[in-house]
Amino acid sequence: MSELLYKELRLAAHPSLYVFMGMGALLLIPAYPYSVVFFFGCLGLFQSSMFDRETRDVFYTALLPRPKRDIVKGKLLLAVFSQLVQLGLSVPFALLRTLYLPEGNPVGMEPNIAWYGLGLMVYGVFDLVYFTRFYKTAYKAGVSFLTALIPVTLGIIAIESSVHFPGLGWLDAMNGPALVRQVPILLAGAAVYAVAIVLAYRAGGRRLERVDL
Repeated sequence: MSELLYKELRLAAHPSLYVFMGMGALLLIPAYPYSVVFFFGCLGLFQSSMFDRETRDVFYTALLPRPKRDIVKGKLLLAVFSQLVQLGLSVPFALLRTLYLPEGNPVGMEPNIAWYGLGLMVYGVFDLVYFTRFYKTAYKAGVSFLTALIPVTLGIIAIESSVHFPGLGWLDAMNGPALVRQVPILLAGAAVYAVAIVLAYRAGGRRLERVDL
């Protein structure tokens, strides 16, 4: 697995992927829909897929002495690495926002524990839809991205608008009791993300094995 990830990071990842991994800095912008950060985590993978298509990376990887499914595994490892690093790098900016910016985001949800859990769900849905569709042909990255972008967009809208509904204000809170109450959402998000990655690997690998490269 480490060899596959190393290959992806050195040869297959588009430079924009590393830029988008640092988009957690957007959490320092006042009155901003912070869930847009998740969109950039998806966009970087799309850019890498376009880059891979032009450089025929799938064909190159298929020539290596590895099972064909490892092509999908490598791309998913890159997705998991980039998305988790992006969330990890965003944590210091979330803390700085809490310390130095006024509490309360009039646009949508604060970057709290619930926000990270819901973000993992968004990433899980994107990875599942995008990679399972993309590896039907291992070529149509644009159509696959637009298809996966539909649930991502709906998820971002739902996250940002949920805190404006009565009874859901605790999702936007930053105090101790509310943060404890948000922990199950983070755990649920991690579970959804893990299951989605496994399903994407199985479905994507099964479809790729039927593709004549």
